[in-house]
Amino acid sequence: VQLRESGPGLVRPSQTLTLTCSVSGGSVTTNYYYWSWIRQPPGKELEWIGYIPFSGTTYYNPSLRSRTSISRATSGDQFSLQLDYVTPEDTAVYYCALTPAVGGTPNPRLGFWGQGTQVTVSS
Repeated sequence: VQLRESGPGLVRPSQTLTLTCSVSGGSVTTNYYYWSWIRQPPGKELEWIGYIPFSGTTYYNPSLRSRTSISRATSGDQFSLQLDYVTPEDTAVYYCALTPAVGGTPNPRLGFWGQGTQVTVSS
C-alpha cells in the first residue's frame, strides 16, 4: 500500500490549508485501519491531527478540532485534511497514514505512511 500527500508547500497566515492523500496499490485490506493525519512541527514530536476510524465518528485533536476537517472520498482511495485559519505554529511536515492503532505518540513503524510533505505558514 502506498500513500502520497499532495498540497501547497507555502500557505499565508489566516488562509486554509488543504492536503490530499492518495492511497494505492497493495493487497492488504484497508478496512481495519485508521485513516490518519499526523504532523511534526520543527523540533517537536509527531502529533495526531485526527483520523477517520473504520467504524464510528471522526476524531480530532482537541487543540485543533475547531478548525480541522478530515474527509474520505467515496471512492475510498483518497482522504483529505482541511485546516482553517493557519498560523506560523502550523508549520510542520504533514503525514497521511493508515495506522492499525491510535493514541500515544504516532509510530511511523506501524501501518502505512506517506513520505510527508513540508508545509510552511508565512507571509
